Amino acid sequence: MDVIGLRREREVLTVALRTDRHVVLEGPPGTGKSTLLRSIAADVGTEVVFVEGNAELTPARLVGQYDPAAVMTDGYVPSSFTDGPLLTAMRGSGLLYLEELNRIPEETLNVLITVLTEGEIAVPRLGRVRAAAGFRLIAAMNPFDAIGTARVGQAIADRMCRVVLGYADADAERAIVTQVTGAHPALVALAVRLVRATREHPDLRTGSSVRGANDLVLLLGGLLEMRGEQLADGRGTARDALHAALSGRVTVVDGVDRTPEAVLDQILDDVWPADAPPPDERAEREEPPGKAEGPQAQQPAGPDQASSSRRSRKDAQRSRSTPRQELLRQHPQLEEVSPEVGELDEGAFSDLLARDPDAAAALLADLGRATDRELRAAAHRLARRVFVQVARVGPTRSRGTRRLVADRRAEGDLDLDRTLDRWSGQWPPAAEDLVTRTWTGHRRAVCLVVDASGSMQGLGVAIAAVAAAGVVLAADERVTTSVVSFAGDVTELQRLGQRVPPEELVGRLVALRGHGMTDLAGALRAARQQLAPAVVDERVVVLLSDCLHTAGAPPATALAGIDRLHVLCPLPTEAAEAAARDLAARGAGRAEMVRAVVETGPALTRLLG
Repeated sequence: MDVIGLRREREVLTVALRTDRHVVLEGPPGTGKSTLLRSIAADVGTEVVFVEGNAELTPARLVGQYDPAAVMTDGYVPSSFTDGPLLTAMRGSGLLYLEELNRIPEETLNVLITVLTEGEIAVPRLGRVRAAAGFRLIAAMNPFDAIGTARVGQAIADRMCRVVLGYADADAERAIVTQVTGAHPALVALAVRLVRATREHPDLRTGSSVRGANDLVLLLGGLLEMRGEQLADGRGTARDALHAALSGRVTVVDGVDRTPEAVLDQILDDVWPADAPPPDERAEREEPPGKAEGPQAQQPAGPDQASSSRRSRKDAQRSRSTPRQELLRQHPQLEEVSPEVGELDEGAFSDLLARDPDAAAALLADLGRATDRELRAAAHRLARRVFVQVARVGPTRSRGTRRLVADRRAEGDLDLDRTLDRWSGQWPPAAEDLVTRTWTGHRRAVCLVVDASGSMQGLGVAIAAVAAAGVVLAADERVTTSVVSFAGDVTELQRLGQRVPPEELVGRLVALRGHGMTDLAGALRAARQQLAPAVVDERVVVLLSDCLHTAGAPPATALAGIDRLHVLCPLPTEAAEAAARDLAARGAGRAEMVRAVVETGPALTRLLG
């Protein structure tokens, strides 16, 4: 297949390969990473050895391993060794193409460090293998997928060039879809415009790649033919094809109570309104729907009418606007985000969030406690989306807790050396003689303890909400989580092992009102009770507080039963930082100072990584 567009990326990658550089191609699915590499490899006549990266790719599967039957017959001789894809590429002057680099376990990636630096690898019992001239490693990764991925370590990143690919422009995408499907230009134009709209819709976290446009064209063309329709009369058929082709490819933003199909229906209405002809290729160049449409595009009311409307609304709700004055003193941006009582302008809030994330987060947290019922409800809905999204982007799951260990369950790769040590000499070996190597993880129970005393307001609440969402999102088969808040008393927000959606947890935290004294010791004892039933290797408490206790016993007296205590200290003063570091040291943990909402996720990752 011809590569359409990507001229700059093609030139950079071509030169990198000619100069024996190793490269990582980074971009979302459907941007042509694999197609680009295969095209360049075909041009230069180089073989590509393909490896699909995933969590089960062990060093032995990448490098190669001794064949057990051959070893038992001939011993550890070179002919008993079966090359894996890495050695195949190294010996054959080829390109090793690692798909999904950020899904590969760290222990496996560490095998590549010497290969990337010295062009050789030392294989136990086999000896040192040097790469032939022309060997290069090309990796690909999707940095926007947060499920099952991890950050690539600096030791690997420092040894590779990086080429970033994005989605092609509209003309190139239409050319790609035409090349793949050979369909009529009207079908192609419609499909491309619908697919590109999914990448811009505010309710979608991820849109579709050009592969979705290919499927949409083929499905729509086939359905029109089957039903005997023309495109001009087939809007209902287009809806059926749209749902089938794209509903599994798009992801709705967390906290948005809509199905993918509902969002796609809205996109179809915008791109192809009812009782209108389907858009042609020229429509792609028109102003995107929504930018000059909607209430703001309508003829505005006259100044007298608008002023009268505002006065009447304020007069009718004057009792509710009194707390608003207090909010306005704390947050000068309030009138920008909430021009009227009961209103929350999400567009203005987005602008504020881009301009000043901390001011926006603090305002949103305080609006969640406003006495204005409509404004408070709108703030809760928005906070659930915003704070969960910040938590999802910030933390990065650590690889280091997974390791290969010997196992007797006959799962994973055969550990030949240990099996031979146990082997009685009878053939075939008995099941109890087999030793395998499999991935395991350090199991932990984590309780996040959130300070909800009177000192927690505004930005502190926002940091707590992001931290709580981050802890819940970090839960997997190796980490079980719980969340409690405390002031004088302790409130359970999520019991250990129970699944509370992060959006709901954020809503509970934003609704809490800072009050009362700070009993750290009581909170730590409650966390210990939460963690006690867990069957894990380590019980961890993450305390989000300034650590300045004003009630109860000294917190250091309540550390029994907690294996590790970490502290997230929001907006620290000098006294708070000293207290946080001292308490964390007593709890065999670490303290992280958080001065901005966007620092919360990375700080939490460092503590739990």
